[in-house]
Amino acid sequence: MRVDVVTIFPEVFPGPLAVGVLGRARERGILDLRVWDLRDFTADRHRSVDDIPYGGGAGMVMKPEPFVLAVEAIRAADPGAPPAVLLTSPQGRLLTQAQARALAVRPHLVVLCGRYEGVDERVAELLGAEEISIGDYVLPGGEVAAMVLIEAVGRLLPGAVGDAESVARDSFSGDLLDYPQYTRPAEFRGRAVPEVLLSGHHDAIRRWRAREALRRTLLRRPEMIDEARLDDEAREILRQLRQGSA
Repeated sequence: MRVDVVTIFPEVFPGPLAVGVLGRARERGILDLRVWDLRDFTADRHRSVDDIPYGGGAGMVMKPEPFVLAVEAIRAADPGAPPAVLLTSPQGRLLTQAQARALAVRPHLVVLCGRYEGVDERVAELLGAEEISIGDYVLPGGEVAAMVLIEAVGRLLPGAVGDAESVARDSFSGDLLDYPQYTRPAEFRGRAVPEVLLSGHHDAIRRWRAREALRRTLLRRPEMIDEARLDDEAREILRQLRQGSA
């Protein structure tokens, strides 16, 4: 996959994308990250990327011309299938694991980093960009959000993570949060690993993990339960949890 990032702070990248899973994916050619300086697509001597908003109001708005010219240059450099253009924005659709999976099958993404009071609305309209949010809060700029997006998508690329099963069983991959995880030592400061995990009884372990994933989701993210695809066993466990008998 190729990912092009357009930002006024190119020096921020690759940042955490240089290490760990994403760093190895880049070294192996699984992920091709390219960073573009938005100011290179300005025409005035001050290299301005923002201006005051029409209609008044506080702050500055990012201009449309530099973003549109940058994406046109990216498209011209790779005239194959058109890339999916994403714009980081607190007004965007909330990034989910399902959306990350959908993006992971695309061969080329372009991520535009918003900043200030936002980006001129015509950028998304002219480029067919999808606005993406990583949460219901506001950051000074979209660079960290872009890194979150790239990490979420990049780790799903085939070969990026050595153990494919660990990706398949992530939180959110099965509509629920993940079950609790433990490793050595079996006891630490008076807290022991649940006995079932030491039993070697694989079916009992599977049932325990299913129950704990449901319990954790019910406690921490109850809104996910209504949308979760549950089999008969999971529905029975959920019934017991709600009645306090599991």
